[in-house]
Amino acid sequence: MATTTKQAGDAAEDRALAHLRTAGLRLVSRNYRTPGRGGGEVDLILRAPDGTLVFVEVRQRASRAFGGAAASVSAAKRRRIVFAARHYLMRLAAMPPCRFDVVVLEGDTIEWLRAAFDAS
Repeated sequence: MATTTKQAGDAAEDRALAHLRTAGLRLVSRNYRTPGRGGGEVDLILRAPDGTLVFVEVRQRASRAFGGAAASVSAAKRRRIVFAARHYLMRLAAMPPCRFDVVVLEGDTIEWLRAAFDAS
């Protein structure tokens, strides 16, 4: 039976989450979306042991061809992630330290890019 894009994405997020949990991060939210059309989504929001709130984009590709998974996080995608992160942070009483990470899955390889981009 063929795997849907949604199933493949969920499996990639599961792998990324397991990897991050082994590094001591704790899941806060998964697939956080802003309301309405044209908003953004954050695949995983985790809390690092030092209290930093980590917004994680998970990207999967079969290979590094065409720049690989990391290159697929375009400027437009980063803007949507930052938009969703700001929306999420508005709900909090105090602003924690934050960062934006990307977890790249290519074949059997997993790579965690800490502070892959910033909110500017």
